[in-house]
Amino acid sequence: MKNIIHIKSIAEAHKLTGLLKQQHPLISVVRQWPKVDIDISQIIITSELYIMSLKASTGSLRYGKNNYDYQEGTLVFTAPNQALVFDNDSNYDTDTGWSIMFHPDLIRKSTLATEIRQYSFFDYSLNEALHLSDKEKEILNDFVRHIEIEINQNIDRHSQELIVSNLESILKYTKRFYDRQFFTRTNQSKDYLIKFELFLKNYFETEELIVNGLPTVAKCGEALNMSAHYLSDLLKTETGRTAKDHIHDYVIDKAKNLLLGSNQTIGEIAYKLGFDYPQHFAKIFKAKTGQNPTDYRELN
Repeated sequence: MKNIIHIKSIAEAHKLTGLLKQQHPLISVVRQWPKVDIDISQIIITSELYIMSLKASTGSLRYGKNNYDYQEGTLVFTAPNQALVFDNDSNYDTDTGWSIMFHPDLIRKSTLATEIRQYSFFDYSLNEALHLSDKEKEILNDFVRHIEIEINQNIDRHSQELIVSNLESILKYTKRFYDRQFFTRTNQSKDYLIKFELFLKNYFETEELIVNGLPTVAKCGEALNMSAHYLSDLLKTETGRTAKDHIHDYVIDKAKNLLLGSNQTIGEIAYKLGFDYPQHFAKIFKAKTGQNPTDYRELN
């Protein structure tokens, strides 16, 4: 059975990995990981830190149910309390890459504390990593260098603001680069859109709808072998609507047909469409159409 190691701070992260003492208590930039005298294949690491890594290692890393082989020029993100599992072949000699670790306290008093939740790539699976061009890597490298400068000089009242500002820039550019990745893989994205629509069609035509209720975005993502956040962002880029929007639109279209083409009660229709409560169905229907189900039936 693997040992679970939970890291609470930058200091603990440095101690575990054999890094020199950190220059800043809440953030660290790592250019090269030292060799460690522990069998990393026998441990699971969780932490209270945000971690961003460009070519953080070579070899295999498992995150959740997915395996991921690092390649040069790939950028991955982990949020606090996510579990990481490495294999025996992992190599931490990362001269050409970097890793940034920072504690949530670093951004606690800034707008990034709430805005960071909008960067859904922290919840992507590792097989959904961002693949960067050389130009994109250089853009991010500039911000990383600025952070290193602030960490390694005497800390003053401007330091934290400047560090957070550069972190924010990394995240904003990452969002842009992910949009580019979605766009340049447009044919693959369209294939996923077709598969997603087919999944919804099959789901609503089977007993699974009655047994398990409305499909969640996570359920749809699992069917397409991707995380819920990645699926939703991919669909948003391709169609302008999130996965949840697509699910609700599909439900409303089915509801309209049942309201006008049957004598079933609102409650019966709600149950048939996977809702536990008619009120929930009515709320979504009105939000999408501007009318409650009864008015829609009477006025059409």
